[in-house]
Amino acid sequence: MNLNITGHHLEVTPAIREFVEHKLERVIRHFDNVTSVGVILSVEKLRQKAEVTLHVRGKDIFVESEDSDLYAAIDSMIDKLDRQVVKHKEKISSHNVEAAKRQTVE
Repeated sequence: MNLNITGHHLEVTPAIREFVEHKLERVIRHFDNVTSVGVILSVEKLRQKAEVTLHVRGKDIFVESEDSDLYAAIDSMIDKLDRQVVKHKEKISSHNVEAAKRQTVE
């Protein structure tokens, strides 16, 4: 898995990088078909913004979150991403089960 963390108007410190990597481990534990992850952290006046694009086979999942604190923005972004990844995984597995049922009936 390729991980790319960039900062706009912000220096990505080792502490921020480690925090993002640690949080992304939870998402990747749910779904191991992740090919690459792009994270963009930005600061605009008093708003801290965190965006992530997760590339999985067959789909790209994009999530963004804003907060007054960068770490809180990252936390809420990861929560949203986790929900979307679990939803995508369930959707894939339900299609596989339906396809298997169709093959056994025929």
